[in-house]
Amino acid sequence: MTQLEGEHAPSPTHDRGNTGAPPPAPGSPMLESMGGIAGFVYSTVPVVVFVIALALLSTKAAVIAAVATGAVLTMARLVRGERLLAASGSLTGVLVAAGIVALTGSAKDFFLLGIWVAFAGFLATFGSVLLRRPLTGVAWNLLHGGAHAWRPDRQVLRAHDIATLAAASVLGARFVVKQWLYVHDATGWLAFAKIAMGTPLTVVAALVVAWAFRATSKRLVDSRPVPTIARHEAELPPRQDAPR
Repeated sequence: MTQLEGEHAPSPTHDRGNTGAPPPAPGSPMLESMGGIAGFVYSTVPVVVFVIALALLSTKAAVIAAVATGAVLTMARLVRGERLLAASGSLTGVLVAAGIVALTGSAKDFFLLGIWVAFAGFLATFGSVLLRRPLTGVAWNLLHGGAHAWRPDRQVLRAHDIATLAAASVLGARFVVKQWLYVHDATGWLAFAKIAMGTPLTVVAALVVAWAFRATSKRLVDSRPVPTIARHEAELPPRQDAPR
């Protein structure tokens, strides 16, 4: 009898649905795919090496030092078991920046890629809000199978407007400040701006996005009623037709 009751007990899936346990944070896989907060920190180390080497050596030597540092950090992250995509992200950026410097011969062009990536990101995020399709909401919906009508919900749309505008503000500020320093040939200050406006502002924007994701999940997923069939099955008494 005990065995039969165990066979017909509500499944763990139904238990989670009835208790309303919150799902895993939807933003975590995205952050992990970029290497997490550590990935942003690792990306600043080659920049520091570049600026220090530039003060002591030639532009070519500084670029080589930055690329070598990025390669060593990538190998260390791979040894630690990080994914290749996450571990090699900062190295890819350093290689592209080094290629630009090799073509132009100007040390300040080491930061040119980051300046225009910030500008492109600002246009994408701010434009999505103007089109009433904020990118954080689009991302949340994709992570949840693309099956939720999130835009008609005013509270959800407002939350993602705020989150996407937070990201747009960070990207726009980076572009304005770095572009001004670039025009004035302030290579050292460009490195400082990259570090100061990098991880700290990214964390702030990520917290706002996480709030919008959590609020959306609570409103559209956690509050969703248990399906009638699942609730009916959970309420059925255990069968008494034990095999003889």
